[in-house]
Amino acid sequence: MRISLLSWLCLIIPICSLFLNYNILAVSGQCLGDQRSYLLELKNSLKFNSTLSTKLVRWNESVECCSWVGVTCSRGYVVGVNLESESISGGIDNSSSIFSLRYLQYLNLAYNNLNYSQIPSQLCNLMNLSYLNLSNAGFAGQIPIEISRLTRLVTLDLSLSLDFSPLKLENPNLATLVQNLSELQELYLDGVNISAQGKEWCQALSSSLPNLRVLSMSGCYLRGPLDSSLQKLQSLSVIRLDYNYFSAPIPDFFAYFRNLKTLCLSFCGISGQFPKHIFQVPTLQMIDLSNNYLLQGSLPEFHPNGSLQSLLLHETKFSGTLPDSIGQITFTHWEDLQNLVDLKLCFNSLEGDIPSSLFSLPLLLTLELCNNQFSGQFHEFSNVSSFLLHTLDLSNNNLEGPIPMSVFELRGLQTLQLSSNNFSGSFQLDVFQQLRNLSMLDLSYNSLLIEHNQTNSTFDQIVSLQLASWKLKTFPNFLINQTNLFNLGLSNNQIHGEIPNWIWKLPHLYRLNLSYNYLEGPLLNFPTTLSFLDLRSNQLQGQLPTPLSFFNYLDLSWNNFTSTIPSLDSSWNTYNYQGSFLSLSSNKFHGHIPESICNATSIQMLDFSNNSINGTIPQCFITMSKNLRILDLRRNNLIGKISDTFPENCSLQTLNLNKNLLEGVMPKSLANCTNLEVLDIGNNQIHDVFPCYLKDLSNLQVLVLQSNNFYGSVGCEGSNASWPKVQIVDLSSNNFGGKLSIKALAYSKAMMANNESQPELNYLHFESRGYYQDVITITIKGQVIELVKILTIFTTIDISCNNLEGPIPEEIGVLKSLHILNLSHNAFIGRIPTSLGKLTQLESLDLSSNKLTKEIPVQLADSLTFLSVLNLSFNQLVGPIPYIKQFATFLETSFEGNKGLCGSPLKTTCTSAKPSSPPPTFEDSHSNSRPLIDWNFLSVELGFVFGFGMIIWPIVFCKRWRIRYCKHIDDILFKIFPKLYLGGKQYRGIQAQRNAGQRR
Repeated sequence: MRISLLSWLCLIIPICSLFLNYNILAVSGQCLGDQRSYLLELKNSLKFNSTLSTKLVRWNESVECCSWVGVTCSRGYVVGVNLESESISGGIDNSSSIFSLRYLQYLNLAYNNLNYSQIPSQLCNLMNLSYLNLSNAGFAGQIPIEISRLTRLVTLDLSLSLDFSPLKLENPNLATLVQNLSELQELYLDGVNISAQGKEWCQALSSSLPNLRVLSMSGCYLRGPLDSSLQKLQSLSVIRLDYNYFSAPIPDFFAYFRNLKTLCLSFCGISGQFPKHIFQVPTLQMIDLSNNYLLQGSLPEFHPNGSLQSLLLHETKFSGTLPDSIGQITFTHWEDLQNLVDLKLCFNSLEGDIPSSLFSLPLLLTLELCNNQFSGQFHEFSNVSSFLLHTLDLSNNNLEGPIPMSVFELRGLQTLQLSSNNFSGSFQLDVFQQLRNLSMLDLSYNSLLIEHNQTNSTFDQIVSLQLASWKLKTFPNFLINQTNLFNLGLSNNQIHGEIPNWIWKLPHLYRLNLSYNYLEGPLLNFPTTLSFLDLRSNQLQGQLPTPLSFFNYLDLSWNNFTSTIPSLDSSWNTYNYQGSFLSLSSNKFHGHIPESICNATSIQMLDFSNNSINGTIPQCFITMSKNLRILDLRRNNLIGKISDTFPENCSLQTLNLNKNLLEGVMPKSLANCTNLEVLDIGNNQIHDVFPCYLKDLSNLQVLVLQSNNFYGSVGCEGSNASWPKVQIVDLSSNNFGGKLSIKALAYSKAMMANNESQPELNYLHFESRGYYQDVITITIKGQVIELVKILTIFTTIDISCNNLEGPIPEEIGVLKSLHILNLSHNAFIGRIPTSLGKLTQLESLDLSSNKLTKEIPVQLADSLTFLSVLNLSFNQLVGPIPYIKQFATFLETSFEGNKGLCGSPLKTTCTSAKPSSPPPTFEDSHSNSRPLIDWNFLSVELGFVFGFGMIIWPIVFCKRWRIRYCKHIDDILFKIFPKLYLGGKQYRGIQAQRNAGQRR
């Protein structure tokens, strides 16, 4: 049979093609000689750990180099080198043979340790590079201009871990670096110090990178606001700009990126209202706006065909309710978010019910709604057997009713946190055994009652168990065999007796909180695994184990221990954990402080207050202040001088030495402690002048020098802004003399500002691994009390019991937010300044036992409507007492000892019946004011006629006038009786101070 020519061609061509392809593949698989030698030279020049290496260690001369791990070839030329995570140390300089691989398209040196060397400029020789990854490779310094010549780059990754930024872009800057990289699609510069304004860096990117798909520049010291030029980058799919500081609202143009999948803007300082329609971008898979504390917004309708997988809004100010179709027809179903995996909304102001439809999301793994205002019942939900949910956190809300049994059908649940709600009812503890994967359980601070079988209940998988405030009388027996228990919290219960030995034998116990119970007996020993131990507020007694082994957190305060302070073993120095917390306060410890305390070099909080400790303050305490934040030794019997050796890098925030027997002078080196907020050395025997050398401590808020032997003038002359944050000044019971200058003493914003503008109240405290509440002893309204909680808006000046003279300065009127002023027991002369009437927040005023003369200014009675304590006794005041408003509530003792005073509440009547004129307003009382009509001289009859005709008649017959009249009367009563009408946070917070000393 004759075969046609066409048939022959069809047969021969594939065979020829096969041989041709074989020859090409053979050529591609063979490593050309120079390429092989370059790679071997590279290997020999690098320092790497052969035990950790998985690539370089296998580069063998006897094997074709194109088959080496991490090497990719094309036609015999090396086009790819991947040395990621090869434990390479040392550096790569410009002479490296890697820059001879001219055909290289792919280079990855990520995750090595190149000893903070500079990125070599010879990278520009690799003109064919399309992928360059130097992330976390150990490079440092300025990024070289030569990278901008790699015009074929598609991916550039120079990113670093955010906690360390050794790379920077200054010269060249960002605009110069990217100006020629028009092919770039992925840019990763996380952690690089760029330090550019919003318009600068936004325009640099938008003008040079038209094809950019991935923009990742977290922690680059970028500033805002975001410029509109960014919207030119319409190909953007991933935007990561978190850990910068934009300090501005988010523009709505993010909603117009057609391919947007990821938007990360956490920790950016963004504020304002977040545009709702950004949530509705149909391609959006992840949005992270967390930790933007001023960002407001609400959750909208979600796109019915959306792709959202992660919605992270924790620690913002989102409010409103969660969208649900039940009773809210304007919202879509949560069922529209079928792809949702992570929903984190903790620490917001969300309210309403928690929709049961949330538990219908088939892929949901994490649901965190803690620290909101959700209320109502947590309802049962169905079809849960296949759920993947592993984290459910509803803690710190207002949920009530029983816990739905549906929760115990979530078979994949690993973490369940329902603490600090109003859940009630009882259930069998055995139901938790259905949750085979459960490792963390927190049911604290509810009204739950759990019934458990003492013998059958086992929870071997539980790692963390919190049952605080359960009214437990004894330790639950089911805990005895919990060999995997890592964290146990049984605080705020009613457990009596000794701590059982089996607790100390739990092999993995790391954290134990038994505070606020009725535990007794001594502590014999501690397990070596235990690092966090809180036993405060019990009835433990006896001696402590010595030496005391290492604790990262140890709080034994408010017990009855009577031993000496135990020594610390060397483990306190071996385990150099930053942030250690040690409190032995409010016990009966005695003797000297052992020198072994110096082993705790990394400690941040040290509280030995309220004991019977004697001896001197160990020198090492002062040296330790480079790490120490809190040093509280108040209410002991310590003697000697305060060492003047505070280091230059002193980190102290609180130094409290009140009520000891210390002497000498104030250490001048305290000026090195620039973070100092609370300085209390009251009730000692310090003999010194006013500490003007501390005037540059810009963070100081509390200064207490009470009951010492200070002398000389008060304040620092020539300094207009000493202690701009100071809010409490107590210089009472010293030997200060001369004239008082308020401007030189406490001309602070905290005392001058109008605190009504502050939206939230807070307390002075320190919070790290533990919580320390600042406590000071001051005189408030005639009583010496211990302030357990110091409001950040609470302000007081006490300079009583000194030898100050001259007039009270008029400039005192600038301290508009002052709450307490005590100038008693001095030698002030002249009249009471009328400017005191400007202190409208004043609650207590004591000017007693001075030499003040003239009349009591009517402005005080007219303006000080919050005044609850007044003492003007034992002066030389004359004239009638202005018996109006708050002044009409004070007793005779407030005015006694002034022979020239008359009128109520004194028994001495005034001889002159001449009516006094009303006080001029502060704005109108100047020389150029026009004369004011004194309506007191109008006749009573004329007033009656006009009063009836113009006021009474409209009130009776006109509803609108009647409403306005009632409102006006309310305003007047509000000024006279603020406690009955004022319900704001500020007044309640200040009132709380009055009883703070009664808390313990």
